[in-house]
Amino acid sequence: MPRGDLVLGFCPACGFIGNQAFDASLLEYSSRYEETQGFSATFIKFHTDLAKRLIELFDLHDKRILEIGSGKGEFLTLLCELGNNQGIGFDPVYDEKRTTSPAKDRMTFIKDFYSEKFVDVQADMVCCKMTLEHIARPLEFLKMIRRTLGERRDTRVFFQVPEVTGILRGGAFWDMYYEHCSYFTPVSLEGVFRRAGFEVHNVWAEYDDQYLMIDAVLGGLECGEGPWKTSQTVQDVREIVERFKREVKARIDGMNALVDARARQGERMVIWGAGSKGVGFLTSLRHNEVIRYAVDVNPHKYGTFMAGTAQEIVPPDFLSSYQPHVVFVMNPIYLNEIGASLREVGVTAELIPLGE
Repeated sequence: MPRGDLVLGFCPACGFIGNQAFDASLLEYSSRYEETQGFSATFIKFHTDLAKRLIELFDLHDKRILEIGSGKGEFLTLLCELGNNQGIGFDPVYDEKRTTSPAKDRMTFIKDFYSEKFVDVQADMVCCKMTLEHIARPLEFLKMIRRTLGERRDTRVFFQVPEVTGILRGGAFWDMYYEHCSYFTPVSLEGVFRRAGFEVHNVWAEYDDQYLMIDAVLGGLECGEGPWKTSQTVQDVREIVERFKREVKARIDGMNALVDARARQGERMVIWGAGSKGVGFLTSLRHNEVIRYAVDVNPHKYGTFMAGTAQEIVPPDFLSSYQPHVVFVMNPIYLNEIGASLREVGVTAELIPLGE
């Protein structure tokens, strides 16, 4: 696998954090990219509840919705199903075989990156979830979206990104990885939207404060003008960044020591969560080969291997024969769901949730 350096820089003016060594040519974003979280009951409930709330908040009934970075189309499908809406999704990795909804006839998916060449595609809502963090120049990207919307000041704009404040506070080194070149806190997210020409209605966090949400419309407010929706300041972020810099090495060393000690005791270890957090965790270990398998509930990952470290990705029922002693949980929000799955397959392993 190609590898790249992660060199995080902090802007003392706006609080933005980005990878100063990012090279987009090292990435492959194609149909082989498997990003969906839609096989987890915990995530499905969150996704469905969020769609219902946005439909109510934005009055999305019989409307047209444009989603940038729509992935396999799960969220756009929910918005169209639950609000009788029409949808247009943009994403190179879309797979039409994954959409079986009765609302399929009301949705169009374009296997391309959204750009100004699609200026004629207008909508009542623009949605963009878990995509802006992959954009190396987010201000330019948002300005482009602002231009494509013209003067449609009634169009609601909703974005969701990872919330980096909690990652920094918890020393969560596994939650920083190459595909994410841009990291946002409430103050930096609101600031970049303001500078791009949007009026911000609200900024908030959900999913155990892991995801940051922003609701905006077209406007003329500049950064620093008008009442801000978040009380966080750039100085707050600076202090969190400085603490992370001081403590992250010890955090990595501590996790290495834990894994090495369990390996010396002959314990079988697996990780649960074969996504980006799992890659970030395994590539930070000195001896990642002592963890033999990665468990995931997404059947499209089975028979594949973790990028860069080569653990085979297996389904939960594989553990009934392997019987691990330790399961490292990549995201604590799934702890109850994972515990229930382990009981179903007769596994009594110790669960170690990262970040707790």
